[in-house]
Amino acid sequence: QVQLAESGGGLVQAGGSLRVSCAASGRTFSSYAMGWFRQAPGKEREFVAAISWSGGRTYYADSVKARFTISRDNAKNTVYLQMNSLKPEDTAVYYCAVCPWGRSMTSRDEYNYWGQGTQVTVSS
Repeated sequence: QVQLAESGGGLVQAGGSLRVSCAASGRTFSSYAMGWFRQAPGKEREFVAAISWSGGRTYYADSVKARFTISRDNAKNTVYLQMNSLKPEDTAVYYCAVCPWGRSMTSRDEYNYWGQGTQVTVSS
């Protein structure tokens, strides 16, 4: 069992930056990949970014590439999403999730534990 808790969301102006964090419980955090997803009102939850257990591989949605950076600190059981050059269309609830070993890190259906989410609102 893994429990995830996101934090760091808030209101920011377009062009600004924000970092959201996801703290995980459990001793095996360093053994699985992690991902960030987001869900805007009326839309499906979509993939944003993912990172392998070691941090050596990262993946990004085209819409956030070159603006967002995913990272992790296994000593702190925490994964981060640094968001720069934010746009109003980035407004959503951001969720972190666990991807079991060997599963596709870009596929929402492969993730089996989810946090409660943190709201990010970008004003124009």
